[in-house]
Amino acid sequence: MTELTDEYIKKVVVSGNIEHNQTILLKPYDDKWPVLFEREKNRISKILKERALMIEHIGSTSVPGLTAKPIIDILLVVEDAGKEELYVNDLCEHGYILRIKEPDFENHHMFKGPDTDINLHVFSKDSKEIEKYLLFRNYLRLHDDARELYENTKKELAKKTWKYVQNYADAKSEVVQKILSDAIQENKTNQE
Repeated sequence: MTELTDEYIKKVVVSGNIEHNQTILLKPYDDKWPVLFEREKNRISKILKERALMIEHIGSTSVPGLTAKPIIDILLVVEDAGKEELYVNDLCEHGYILRIKEPDFENHHMFKGPDTDINLHVFSKDSKEIEKYLLFRNYLRLHDDARELYENTKKELAKKTWKYVQNYADAKSEVVQKILSDAIQENKTNQE
């Protein structure tokens, strides 16, 4: 995975302050995180109805016991994320704010929530990213050693000052790729 350049980050952010210029706040796991996710899932389901093909809690807040940025990451799968008319206006009318639009990265869109600190990641149903997110999450839930490696990496990196939060995410790439590779291998072995 390559690090994203300043130019790319500025190009894909459509609203909000993009510069962070500080350390990353991490919090111990909070039992409220799954509750907040369920509330958002219900709200999104009511807004999009059958157009929401999948809504999953992803990211560090979805892994019990894992220290995380206190932001609920949510994966929303729609038929075609490039067809914004099918979901963007409906979400925005209910208080969601479109922050990132990446047409060159599988039409990924990211929204902030109306009243809860979330990152709502939208992908098309055929996106390769869906399986990666779910494999990574599930592997961390089942493997203490991987969870500990990831948590220690995050804690060390969080101490640094980051121009963009994305730079912090990019700095975790090597560890994320290692864990994801192990998850893919385990999944392949289990399917044989």
